[in-house]
Amino acid sequence: MSAGGGKKAILAALTANAGIAVAKFVGAFITGSASMMAEGVHSVADTSNQGLLLFGQRAAAKDADELHQFGYGRNRYFYSFVVALVLFTLGSVFAIYKGIHKIQQPEELSQPIVAVVILVIAIGLETYSFLTAVRESRPLKGNASWWQFIRNSRSPELPVVLLEDTGALIGLVLALGGVGLTMVTDDPIFDGIGTLSIGILLGVIAIVLIIEMKSLLIGEGATPEQGRAIRENLVDGTKITSLIHLKTQYLGPDEMLVAAKVALAPNLDVADVAEAIDAAEMRVRAAVPTARLIYLEPDLYRVK
Repeated sequence: MSAGGGKKAILAALTANAGIAVAKFVGAFITGSASMMAEGVHSVADTSNQGLLLFGQRAAAKDADELHQFGYGRNRYFYSFVVALVLFTLGSVFAIYKGIHKIQQPEELSQPIVAVVILVIAIGLETYSFLTAVRESRPLKGNASWWQFIRNSRSPELPVVLLEDTGALIGLVLALGGVGLTMVTDDPIFDGIGTLSIGILLGVIAIVLIIEMKSLLIGEGATPEQGRAIRENLVDGTKITSLIHLKTQYLGPDEMLVAAKVALAPNLDVADVAEAIDAAEMRVRAAVPTARLIYLEPDLYRVK
């Protein structure tokens, strides 16, 4: 993934969510709908989250210094983790609270048709944001499923936007269902049920994001495909005869550290060793462009 980290998808989501948030709050004020209010808070959380993702990208672009000698790339993981926490606390907990309150103390909706119109428009805008994220993610996803892409991607922003937009679309449908059933049955408890459902949905999505971002923040290694490519390209069969051991770790979405001990053919002089190491590094970087930092320790293979 490029250093942009899906910036187009993030900006599309930010623009859509900011406009939707205003419309939802206006609708909630006019109608008194709890599900509309929950969706408004959800959109505020999403808008804040996109701002955090952009800030994380900017912070990650700082040059390495004496204190952080491997750079600041993991800022993108940290701020994506914060996004998950915001989604859980500001989105899920608030919606669950409002839903339980509205179920216990149902209140009549005024002008519910206003809420329906706003929710339909919001579904259109969220669909645009979602399709933008899908378009940006497809080249990186390859032949993997969308769930595999979310689980295995070392770049956090697009999985975050995809899950947020998916949650937003489902949440809008739940809100529309709650308001619609309230209009049909004249029973406002359905608005509270819709609100509670939105809170549970956001909680599930937030927990998935927290788990995935925590793993990235701690440090993940190369994907299985990248690991195979690194192993295949380290060994040339002549000067480097075998790989003794290999360690990898992502320092950020666009930078992977590769450390390996390789067995060299016997009787090589210093110049041959240096040439073999340099050639191996070039082969690995050509096969896996994110392998920017490579440290190879030459050794002789000894049978124990």
